[in-house]
Amino acid sequence: MRCVKVLIEGEVQGVLFRHYTNKKADELNVKGYVKNLPDGSVEAVFYGKEDKVNEMIDFCKKGPSPAKVINVKIEEYNQEFDDFEIRY
Repeated sequence: MRCVKVLIEGEVQGVLFRHYTNKKADELNVKGYVKNLPDGSVEAVFYGKEDKVNEMIDFCKKGPSPAKVINVKIEEYNQEFDDFEIRY
């Protein structure tokens, strides 16, 4: 199992980024959360099988079609989650 914290920068708020991230996480059975940050970026934490977490990272590098991702920062994280949620 792997857990990472991901910071997504660019035009990533107001484009349903959290919604599509939640949907993708459910499809891949990845746990954690996604939330908007005050600076306009999006933070996500993904916990699950390494290949599925890597798929979530790849998704964040592109985002949903209206998003314009310009940078993704990834750091290893040490926490377990029971579900995936959108945080406000």
